[in-house]
Amino acid sequence: MEVNVNTDNTIQRHSGLDERVRTMVEEAIGRFGDHVRRVDVHLSNENKEKHEDGSNYCMMEALVSGYAPVVVHAHAENLQQSITSAVGKLKRALDSAIGRLNDKNKREPLPVDAESDKDPASNS
Repeated sequence: MEVNVNTDNTIQRHSGLDERVRTMVEEAIGRFGDHVRRVDVHLSNENKEKHEDGSNYCMMEALVSGYAPVVVHAHAENLQQSITSAVGKLKRALDSAIGRLNDKNKREPLPVDAESDKDPASNS
């Protein structure tokens, strides 16, 4: 699974931030590794100059094989909280999406044949 971290010009990007985000994502959704090809993480501070609460923003998009992309958003007071919140939301969303995908793959229509149409009580 590939994890791409993107920031806008309001976030100081460094290798420690990238590694921390990758580690958090891989720990949370590593069990979906067969289904998730890539996770794109977008970080920003929407009101950098104003220092308002809830202005740190994290968006995660997981590209799932055989399913539409799964996207989650989180706002928080600081960047770490927004990342943690988004990781939790992504984990829950993937549980749901991949569970639906697995159910769909397991449910095959029953075969229709002449024997199944007969009444089992009658021996004709």
